[in-house]
Amino acid sequence: MAPADRREPYAFTLVSDDVGSKGMDYTYLHRLYAKRAELEAKLELYEARDCFGDEEIDDGTDQELRERINELSAEIDVLEHSSAL
Repeated sequence: MAPADRREPYAFTLVSDDVGSKGMDYTYLHRLYAKRAELEAKLELYEARDCFGDEEIDDGTDQELRERINELSAEIDVLEHSSAL
């Protein structure tokens, strides 16, 4: 786990300290959180391109990023709730 002063920006705690599937769930969740944060950063940069003088281009990239972020969020939600059982 991260030191108290460098906690992850998300709240997730395991119900049990047992080693096994919960440990794997945590590792997988950590990867999902990191991927979602990466996609959110890409979306912010994509949306901020107007600040850099780029013309409005509607190529669907923003929609694809939002869809993938939503998919990851849904998967995270499912895993968090299944871990709490």
